[in-house]
Amino acid sequence: MRMRMITASLAMLGSVAASLVVGQAAHADTTICEKYGSTTIQGGKYVVMNNVWGSSAPQCINVTNTGFTVTQAGHNNTGGTPAAYPAIYAGCHYANCSSGSGLPLQASNSQFNTVQTSVSMSYPGSGVYDAAYDIWFDPTPRKDGQNTGAEIMVWLNHTGSVQPVGSRVGTANIAGGTWDVWEGNIGWNVISYVRTSPTNSISFAVRSFYDDAVNRGYAQRSWYLTSVQAGFEPWIGGTGLAVNNFSYSVGGVVQSPSPTPTASPTQGNGGGACRVSYSKNEWQGGFTGNVTVTNTSSSPVNGWNVGFSFPNGQKITGYWSADVTQSGSSVTAKNLSYNGSIPAGGNVSFGFQGTWSGSNGDPTGFTLNGTRCS
Repeated sequence: MRMRMITASLAMLGSVAASLVVGQAAHADTTICEKYGSTTIQGGKYVVMNNVWGSSAPQCINVTNTGFTVTQAGHNNTGGTPAAYPAIYAGCHYANCSSGSGLPLQASNSQFNTVQTSVSMSYPGSGVYDAAYDIWFDPTPRKDGQNTGAEIMVWLNHTGSVQPVGSRVGTANIAGGTWDVWEGNIGWNVISYVRTSPTNSISFAVRSFYDDAVNRGYAQRSWYLTSVQAGFEPWIGGTGLAVNNFSYSVGGVVQSPSPTPTASPTQGNGGGACRVSYSKNEWQGGFTGNVTVTNTSSSPVNGWNVGFSFPNGQKITGYWSADVTQSGSSVTAKNLSYNGSIPAGGNVSFGFQGTWSGSNGDPTGFTLNGTRCS
Protein backbone atom coordinates (compact mmCIF):
# COMPACT_ATOMS: atom_id res chain seq x y z
CA MET A 1 0.00 0.00 0.00
CA ARG A 2 1.17 3.52 -0.70
CA MET A 3 1.83 5.08 2.71
CA ARG A 4 2.99 8.57 3.58
CA MET A 5 5.45 9.82 6.17
CA ILE A 6 4.64 13.14 7.85
CA THR A 7 5.75 15.27 10.77
CA ALA A 8 3.72 14.91 13.94
CA SER A 9 2.58 18.54 13.78
CA LEU A 10 0.90 18.23 10.38
CA ALA A 11 -2.26 16.51 9.30
CA MET A 12 -1.06 14.74 6.20
CA LEU A 13 -2.68 14.33 2.82
CA GLY A 14 -3.32 10.68 2.14
CA SER A 15 -5.20 10.11 -1.09
CA VAL A 16 -3.62 6.77 -1.79
CA ALA A 17 -4.53 3.23 -2.62
CA ALA A 18 -3.10 -0.25 -2.77
CA SER A 19 -3.96 -3.18 -4.99
CA LEU A 20 -7.63 -2.48 -5.57
CA VAL A 21 -10.45 -4.99 -5.37
CA VAL A 22 -12.25 -4.20 -8.62
CA GLY A 23 -15.98 -4.85 -8.68
CA GLN A 24 -18.49 -4.95 -11.48
CA ALA A 25 -19.55 -1.76 -13.23
CA ALA A 26 -22.13 0.04 -11.11
CA HIS A 27 -25.55 0.62 -12.65
CA ALA A 28 -27.97 0.51 -9.73
CA ASP A 29 -26.50 1.72 -6.45
CA THR A 30 -23.56 -0.39 -5.28
CA THR A 31 -22.27 -0.63 -1.71
CA ILE A 32 -18.54 -1.12 -1.13
CA CYS A 33 -17.16 -1.91 2.31
CA GLU A 34 -13.86 -3.59 1.33
CA LYS A 35 -10.90 -1.44 2.40
CA TYR A 36 -9.58 -1.12 -1.16
CA GLY A 37 -12.74 -2.02 -3.03
CA SER A 38 -13.63 -0.15 -6.21
CA THR A 39 -16.10 -0.19 -9.07
CA THR A 40 -16.74 1.71 -12.29
CA ILE A 41 -19.66 3.88 -13.34
CA GLN A 42 -20.97 5.37 -16.60
CA GLY A 43 -19.67 2.47 -18.67
CA GLY A 44 -16.20 2.61 -17.16
CA LYS A 45 -15.70 6.34 -17.64
CA TYR A 46 -15.02 6.81 -13.92
CA VAL A 47 -13.68 4.62 -11.12
CA VAL A 48 -15.00 4.96 -7.55
CA MET A 49 -12.78 3.62 -4.74
CA ASN A 50 -13.30 3.17 -0.99
CA ASN A 51 -9.56 3.35 -0.23
CA VAL A 52 -9.31 2.94 3.55
CA TRP A 53 -5.53 3.11 3.86
CA GLY A 54 -4.89 4.70 7.26
CA SER A 55 -7.43 3.18 9.65
CA SER A 56 -8.70 -0.16 10.93
CA ALA A 57 -12.22 1.20 11.41
CA PRO A 58 -14.87 0.08 8.91
CA GLN A 59 -15.92 2.38 6.08
CA CYS A 60 -18.64 1.84 3.48
CA ILE A 61 -19.64 3.90 0.47
CA ASN A 62 -22.83 3.84 -1.61
CA VAL A 63 -21.95 4.32 -5.27
CA THR A 64 -24.46 5.95 -7.63
CA ASN A 65 -24.18 6.64 -11.35
CA THR A 66 -22.85 10.16 -10.67
CA GLY A 67 -20.80 9.79 -7.47
CA PHE A 68 -20.89 8.27 -4.00
CA THR A 69 -21.83 8.81 -0.35
CA VAL A 70 -19.93 7.61 2.72
CA THR A 71 -22.59 5.65 4.60
CA GLN A 72 -20.44 4.27 7.43
CA ALA A 73 -17.17 5.57 8.88
CA GLY A 74 -16.09 5.19 12.49
CA HIS A 75 -12.67 6.78 12.12
CA ASN A 76 -10.88 8.35 15.07
CA ASN A 77 -7.45 9.43 13.83
CA THR A 78 -6.56 12.23 16.23
CA GLY A 79 -3.19 12.99 14.67
CA GLY A 80 -0.90 12.12 11.81
CA THR A 81 -2.37 10.62 8.70
CA PRO A 82 -5.99 10.68 7.57
CA ALA A 83 -7.95 7.45 7.66
CA ALA A 84 -8.90 7.09 4.01
CA TYR A 85 -9.45 8.77 0.67
CA PRO A 86 -12.79 7.62 -0.77
CA ALA A 87 -12.83 9.16 -4.23
CA ILE A 88 -14.04 9.13 -7.82
CA TYR A 89 -11.49 9.53 -10.59
CA ALA A 90 -10.64 9.52 -14.28
CA GLY A 91 -7.31 8.19 -15.47
CA CYS A 92 -5.01 5.57 -13.98
CA HIS A 93 -4.38 4.83 -10.31
CA TYR A 94 -2.11 1.91 -9.45
CA ALA A 95 -2.90 0.23 -12.81
CA ASN A 96 -6.66 0.58 -12.28
CA CYS A 97 -7.62 2.78 -15.25
CA SER A 98 -10.90 4.31 -16.32
CA SER A 99 -11.86 4.11 -19.98
CA GLY A 100 -11.57 6.91 -22.55
CA SER A 101 -9.72 9.41 -20.37
CA GLY A 102 -6.79 9.97 -22.74
CA LEU A 103 -4.46 9.74 -19.73
CA PRO A 104 -1.54 9.74 -19.16
CA LEU A 105 -1.20 13.04 -21.05
CA GLN A 106 1.92 15.18 -21.18
CA ALA A 107 1.39 18.72 -19.90
CA SER A 108 3.27 20.11 -22.90
CA ASN A 109 0.68 18.53 -25.24
CA SER A 110 -1.87 21.05 -26.55
CA GLN A 111 -4.65 18.65 -25.49
CA PHE A 112 -3.66 19.26 -21.87
CA ASN A 113 -4.95 22.82 -22.23
CA THR A 114 -8.46 21.44 -22.83
CA VAL A 115 -8.69 19.21 -19.73
CA GLN A 116 -11.68 20.34 -17.66
CA THR A 117 -13.17 18.92 -14.50
CA SER A 118 -15.96 19.74 -12.06
CA VAL A 119 -17.50 18.43 -8.86
CA SER A 120 -20.34 19.14 -6.45
CA MET A 121 -20.13 17.84 -2.89
CA SER A 122 -22.15 17.59 0.32
CA TYR A 123 -20.71 17.80 3.83
CA PRO A 124 -22.02 16.44 7.16
CA GLY A 125 -22.44 18.63 10.22
CA SER A 126 -19.75 16.84 12.21
CA GLY A 127 -16.39 15.15 11.81
CA VAL A 128 -12.87 16.23 10.91
CA TYR A 129 -11.97 16.01 7.23
CA ASP A 130 -10.86 17.81 4.10
CA ALA A 131 -12.69 17.78 0.77
CA ALA A 132 -10.17 17.81 -2.04
CA TYR A 133 -9.23 17.15 -5.62
CA ASP A 134 -6.06 15.11 -5.98
CA ILE A 135 -4.35 15.64 -9.34
CA TRP A 136 -1.31 13.48 -10.06
CA PHE A 137 1.68 14.07 -12.33
CA ASP A 138 4.64 11.81 -13.10
CA PRO A 139 7.83 12.38 -15.13
CA THR A 140 6.83 9.33 -17.22
CA PRO A 141 3.48 8.18 -18.66
CA ARG A 142 2.99 5.93 -15.64
CA LYS A 143 -0.15 3.85 -15.18
CA ASP A 144 0.95 1.86 -12.12
CA GLY A 145 2.80 2.52 -8.91
CA GLN A 146 3.62 5.74 -7.10
CA ASN A 147 3.74 8.99 -9.08
CA THR A 148 6.92 10.93 -8.29
CA GLY A 149 6.37 14.27 -10.01
CA ALA A 150 3.74 16.47 -8.41
CA GLU A 151 0.56 15.96 -6.45
CA ILE A 152 -1.73 18.98 -6.67
CA MET A 153 -4.47 19.10 -4.06
CA VAL A 154 -7.36 21.54 -4.32
CA TRP A 155 -9.07 21.82 -0.94
CA LEU A 156 -12.66 23.00 -1.30
CA ASN A 157 -13.34 22.67 2.42
CA HIS A 158 -11.82 21.38 5.66
CA THR A 159 -12.77 21.16 9.33
CA GLY A 160 -10.87 20.98 12.59
CA SER A 161 -7.15 21.75 12.73
CA VAL A 162 -6.05 19.70 9.71
CA GLN A 163 -3.67 21.37 7.30
CA PRO A 164 -1.64 20.36 4.23
CA VAL A 165 1.87 18.98 4.20
CA GLY A 166 4.71 21.48 4.14
CA SER A 167 4.29 25.18 4.74
CA ARG A 168 2.26 28.06 3.34
CA VAL A 169 4.15 29.77 0.50
CA GLY A 170 1.66 32.33 -0.82
CA THR A 171 -1.81 32.92 -2.23
CA ALA A 172 -3.42 32.51 -5.64
CA ASN A 173 -6.59 33.70 -7.40
CA ILE A 174 -7.80 30.75 -9.48
CA ALA A 175 -11.16 29.33 -10.58
CA GLY A 176 -13.25 32.03 -8.97
CA GLY A 177 -11.66 31.73 -5.52
CA THR A 178 -8.75 32.86 -3.39
CA TRP A 179 -6.46 30.08 -2.20
CA ASP A 180 -3.69 29.72 0.36
CA VAL A 181 -0.87 27.84 -1.35
CA TRP A 182 1.13 25.22 0.58
CA GLU A 183 4.13 23.22 -0.59
CA GLY A 184 6.09 20.29 0.76
CA ASN A 185 7.99 17.27 -0.49
CA ILE A 186 7.50 13.67 0.67
CA GLY A 187 9.37 12.01 -2.17
CA TRP A 188 7.27 14.02 -4.61
CA ASN A 189 6.12 17.63 -4.55
CA VAL A 190 2.76 18.21 -2.84
CA ILE A 191 1.23 21.57 -3.80
CA SER A 192 -2.00 22.27 -1.94
CA TYR A 193 -4.49 25.04 -2.71
CA VAL A 194 -6.71 25.67 0.32
CA ARG A 195 -9.76 27.81 -0.42
CA THR A 196 -10.02 30.74 1.98
CA SER A 197 -13.84 30.51 1.92
CA PRO A 198 -15.29 26.98 1.65
CA THR A 199 -17.38 25.92 -1.31
CA ASN A 200 -19.27 22.74 -2.21
CA SER A 201 -18.76 22.96 -5.98
CA ILE A 202 -16.14 23.98 -8.51
CA SER A 203 -15.47 23.74 -12.24
CA PHE A 204 -12.00 24.46 -13.58
CA ALA A 205 -9.35 23.80 -16.17
CA VAL A 206 -6.68 21.52 -14.69
CA ARG A 207 -3.99 23.67 -16.28
CA SER A 208 -5.08 26.68 -14.20
CA PHE A 209 -3.66 25.15 -11.02
CA TYR A 210 -0.81 23.36 -12.81
CA ASP A 211 0.36 26.56 -14.48
CA ASP A 212 0.58 28.19 -11.07
CA ALA A 213 2.59 25.24 -9.71
CA VAL A 214 4.95 25.41 -12.71
CA ASN A 215 5.40 29.16 -12.28
CA ARG A 216 6.35 28.57 -8.63
CA GLY A 217 8.96 26.00 -9.67
CA TYR A 218 7.20 22.97 -8.16
CA ALA A 219 6.25 21.19 -11.42
CA GLN A 220 7.46 20.76 -14.99
CA ARG A 221 5.67 20.92 -18.32
CA SER A 222 7.40 17.74 -19.45
CA TRP A 223 5.52 15.74 -16.77
CA TYR A 224 2.41 13.66 -17.46
CA LEU A 225 -1.06 14.04 -15.98
CA THR A 226 -2.06 10.54 -14.85
CA SER A 227 -5.35 11.01 -12.96
CA VAL A 228 -7.89 13.55 -11.72
CA GLN A 229 -9.59 12.52 -8.48
CA ALA A 230 -12.21 14.08 -6.20
CA GLY A 231 -12.93 12.85 -2.69
CA PHE A 232 -12.40 13.26 1.03
CA GLU A 233 -9.74 12.66 3.67
CA PRO A 234 -11.52 11.93 6.96
CA TRP A 235 -9.67 11.91 10.27
CA ILE A 236 -12.68 11.65 12.59
CA GLY A 237 -16.06 10.35 11.44
CA GLY A 238 -16.79 10.78 7.75
CA THR A 239 -20.34 9.47 7.46
CA GLY A 240 -22.35 11.74 5.17
CA LEU A 241 -19.52 12.99 3.00
CA ALA A 242 -20.73 12.82 -0.61
CA VAL A 243 -19.69 13.53 -4.17
CA ASN A 244 -22.98 14.30 -5.92
CA ASN A 245 -21.64 14.91 -9.43
CA PHE A 246 -18.20 14.61 -10.99
CA SER A 247 -17.03 15.33 -14.53
CA TYR A 248 -13.84 15.11 -16.55
CA SER A 249 -13.31 15.94 -20.21
CA VAL A 250 -10.42 16.45 -22.61
CA GLY A 251 -10.51 18.05 -26.05
CA GLY A 252 -13.98 19.52 -25.85
CA VAL A 253 -16.91 20.50 -23.72
CA VAL A 254 -17.07 19.79 -19.99
CA GLN A 255 -19.32 16.75 -19.74
CA SER A 256 -21.00 17.56 -16.45
CA PRO A 257 -24.39 16.12 -15.46
CA SER A 258 -25.40 19.45 -13.94
CA PRO A 259 -25.22 22.09 -15.22
CA THR A 260 -25.13 21.04 -18.87
CA PRO A 261 -22.51 23.14 -20.70
CA THR A 262 -22.48 24.31 -24.27
CA ALA A 263 -19.50 24.92 -26.53
CA SER A 264 -18.65 27.91 -28.67
CA PRO A 265 -16.82 27.29 -31.96
CA THR A 266 -13.37 28.72 -32.45
CA GLN A 267 -13.46 32.05 -34.25
CA GLY A 268 -10.57 33.53 -36.24
CA ASN A 269 -9.81 37.23 -36.67
CA GLY A 270 -8.18 37.39 -40.10
CA GLY A 271 -4.63 38.34 -41.03
CA GLY A 272 -2.34 41.26 -40.32
CA ALA A 273 0.47 41.57 -37.77
CA CYS A 274 -1.41 39.27 -35.45
CA ARG A 275 -4.25 36.80 -35.63
CA VAL A 276 -6.42 35.73 -32.70
CA SER A 277 -8.54 32.65 -32.15
CA TYR A 278 -10.91 32.35 -29.22
CA SER A 279 -12.80 29.35 -27.91
CA LYS A 280 -14.91 28.85 -24.83
CA ASN A 281 -16.67 26.25 -22.74
CA GLU A 282 -19.88 27.62 -21.28
CA TRP A 283 -22.44 26.64 -18.66
CA GLN A 284 -25.21 28.60 -16.98
CA GLY A 285 -23.60 31.62 -15.34
CA GLY A 286 -20.00 30.59 -15.97
CA PHE A 287 -17.45 29.87 -18.66
CA THR A 288 -13.79 29.32 -19.46
CA GLY A 289 -12.13 31.03 -22.42
CA ASN A 290 -8.93 30.27 -24.27
CA VAL A 291 -7.11 32.86 -26.42
CA THR A 292 -4.39 32.01 -28.95
CA VAL A 293 -2.45 34.91 -30.46
CA THR A 294 -0.38 34.23 -33.59
CA ASN A 295 2.42 36.60 -34.58
CA THR A 296 1.97 36.95 -38.36
CA SER A 297 4.78 39.47 -38.78
CA SER A 298 8.32 38.66 -39.92
CA SER A 299 9.85 39.74 -36.59
CA PRO A 300 9.64 38.14 -33.13
CA VAL A 301 7.67 39.78 -30.34
CA ASN A 302 9.60 40.02 -27.08
CA GLY A 303 7.18 40.88 -24.30
CA TRP A 304 3.48 40.93 -25.14
CA ASN A 305 0.40 42.72 -23.96
CA VAL A 306 -2.96 41.56 -25.33
CA GLY A 307 -6.04 43.76 -24.95
CA PHE A 308 -9.71 43.07 -25.65
CA SER A 309 -13.22 43.92 -24.47
CA PHE A 310 -16.22 41.94 -23.29
CA PRO A 311 -19.54 42.97 -24.86
CA ASN A 312 -21.94 41.80 -22.15
CA GLY A 313 -20.47 42.65 -18.76
CA GLN A 314 -18.66 39.36 -18.20
CA LYS A 315 -16.33 39.23 -15.19
CA ILE A 316 -13.05 37.30 -15.07
CA THR A 317 -12.62 35.33 -11.84
CA GLY A 318 -9.42 33.39 -12.56
CA TYR A 319 -6.74 33.05 -15.22
CA TRP A 320 -3.67 31.08 -16.30
CA SER A 321 -0.57 31.48 -18.53
CA ALA A 322 -0.88 35.29 -18.33
CA ASP A 323 -1.29 38.08 -15.82
CA VAL A 324 -4.85 39.25 -16.49
CA THR A 325 -6.46 42.45 -15.22
CA GLN A 326 -9.91 43.87 -15.90
CA SER A 327 -11.37 47.36 -15.72
CA GLY A 328 -15.04 47.48 -16.62
CA SER A 329 -15.38 45.72 -19.97
CA SER A 330 -11.68 46.17 -20.88
CA VAL A 331 -9.25 43.31 -20.24
CA THR A 332 -5.46 43.26 -20.45
CA ALA A 333 -3.34 40.08 -20.47
CA LYS A 334 0.44 40.31 -20.05
CA ASN A 335 3.04 37.61 -20.53
CA LEU A 336 4.59 35.70 -17.65
CA SER A 337 8.31 35.13 -17.22
CA TYR A 338 8.38 31.88 -19.18
CA ASN A 339 6.27 32.81 -22.25
CA GLY A 340 7.22 36.38 -23.14
CA SER A 341 8.60 35.67 -26.62
CA ILE A 342 6.46 34.97 -29.70
CA PRO A 343 8.63 34.07 -32.71
CA ALA A 344 7.68 35.15 -36.21
CA GLY A 345 4.89 32.83 -37.26
CA GLY A 346 4.59 31.46 -33.70
CA ASN A 347 1.81 31.78 -31.18
CA VAL A 348 1.06 31.98 -27.49
CA SER A 349 -2.04 30.90 -25.58
CA PHE A 350 -3.61 31.91 -22.27
CA GLY A 351 -6.95 31.35 -20.63
CA PHE A 352 -9.40 32.53 -18.02
CA GLN A 353 -12.54 31.62 -16.14
CA GLY A 354 -15.43 34.02 -15.72
CA THR A 355 -19.07 34.66 -14.94
CA TRP A 356 -21.91 36.00 -17.10
CA SER A 357 -25.61 36.81 -16.94
CA GLY A 358 -28.04 37.47 -19.75
CA SER A 359 -25.67 36.61 -22.59
CA ASN A 360 -22.04 35.65 -23.08
CA GLY A 361 -20.83 37.14 -26.36
CA ASP A 362 -17.24 36.60 -27.49
CA PRO A 363 -14.66 39.31 -26.68
CA THR A 364 -13.83 41.84 -29.40
CA GLY A 365 -11.17 44.39 -30.34
CA PHE A 366 -8.08 42.22 -29.78
CA THR A 367 -4.77 44.10 -29.84
CA LEU A 368 -1.17 42.96 -29.49
CA ASN A 369 1.10 45.58 -27.90
CA GLY A 370 -1.36 48.28 -28.94
CA THR A 371 -1.73 47.15 -32.58
CA ARG A 372 -5.12 45.91 -33.66
CA CYS A 373 -5.30 42.28 -34.73
CA SER A 374 -7.30 42.31 -37.94
